[in-house]
Amino acid sequence: MGVLQARVLELAAIQNAPAWLSDLRYQGGERFAAASWPTRRTENWKYTSLAALAKKDVAAAHAESVEFNDLAMIDADAYRLVFINGVFSEKHSDALPPQVTTFAAASEEQITVVQRHLGRLADSSEHLFAALSQSVLEQGVLIHVAAGQCLDKPIYLLNYSAGKQACLASTRNLVVLEEGAQAEVFEQFNSDGDEQSNLVASQTEVVIGNNAKFKHYRLNLEREGITHAGGVFVELGRDALYSGFALTKGAVLIRNDYVLTHRGSGAHVELNGVYLPRGKQVVDYHTNIQHCVPHCTSSEVFRGIIGDQAKAVFNGRIHIHQDAQKTLAELSNKNLLTSNKAEVDTKPELEIYADDVRCAHGATVAQLNDESLYYLQSRGIDREQAQIMMSFGFINELIQSVENSDVVEFLMPILADQFGRKESLLQMEADALESL
Repeated sequence: MGVLQARVLELAAIQNAPAWLSDLRYQGGERFAAASWPTRRTENWKYTSLAALAKKDVAAAHAESVEFNDLAMIDADAYRLVFINGVFSEKHSDALPPQVTTFAAASEEQITVVQRHLGRLADSSEHLFAALSQSVLEQGVLIHVAAGQCLDKPIYLLNYSAGKQACLASTRNLVVLEEGAQAEVFEQFNSDGDEQSNLVASQTEVVIGNNAKFKHYRLNLEREGITHAGGVFVELGRDALYSGFALTKGAVLIRNDYVLTHRGSGAHVELNGVYLPRGKQVVDYHTNIQHCVPHCTSSEVFRGIIGDQAKAVFNGRIHIHQDAQKTLAELSNKNLLTSNKAEVDTKPELEIYADDVRCAHGATVAQLNDESLYYLQSRGIDREQAQIMMSFGFINELIQSVENSDVVEFLMPILADQFGRKESLLQMEADALESL
């Protein structure tokens, strides 16, 4: 057992968690203690080394005194819940509607909902960091929307890592939408400086009932020192809709797993994502869309721009089960390397056991086209600006396809800073490139 595994189990033993979570915590701890630490021979970690993480020492989650004067936030009319180092901050959070509660404040009825669903989708026997999160289960949020109801405003979950001491910042989110319900959730992850080195473990489970609709935005904007192990686990009922967008800038390591399972006919998944590692950052996305029943559809598009000595990993899997006839599934992953030392490992997978389906998957890896750069330079655009125009144009289509305009407006200055340009110029450049 490595340093991190032993330390996590020590922290779990001294936590003062609600008694009704004890069975889940015990199960998670048993599985995390028994888990073999992944190596390069472990298929799901073939391209990402966890050797350094295995030796990482972390302290217990602790709240820090934080002011958010300079932190960019989504300017939306939403219910905001703030977690600092994994600890809920009532001071920075809004009053919550009756459909939303923290685990600590849950009623008997809400506790029953959590116990019925939590840990069912995020299988701790298969996912190492789901087991880690479950073993230290203490802080969390339940969003439970009754049949036919629609939340009047989005739920904004802001997770912030602060302080000089590395700690284990673990949160769990459970979304349960009954039949015909609707909800929208923003998840944002930030840290207060490059020296901040938390291990962030954030798992979100979503149960979407028949004819229910869920919109989900997950934005990893942490700074250089963070290690993030996240997961999104979704189950869709009949005619249900999951619409997701993910964006990751990069850190020491950011790993996000998406597992989306169609359980009812007519369900649809729309999942788009962008990753932008640079420096020596590592970003790893593993997605798994399970088509278990007939007449379901899915569309998945991820694009990455990898610069400097950064590394990206994308593994997208579509699994069509034997009974999933009349399935329509598409997967696309495109990558742009802006440096000779940048690296990307992409592995699209299609596993089909039904004979009446339409499926497509593909991946590309390329560098900026010299002829296109020359064309732009011949029109009076210097090479650096031409590179920025082409790079941003590569992801702009996905950014502009985001349905929530508040999220788009929030991302534009962040992307402008990432590409080293003014926001207005970046948009003008993208518009000009599209017109060429």
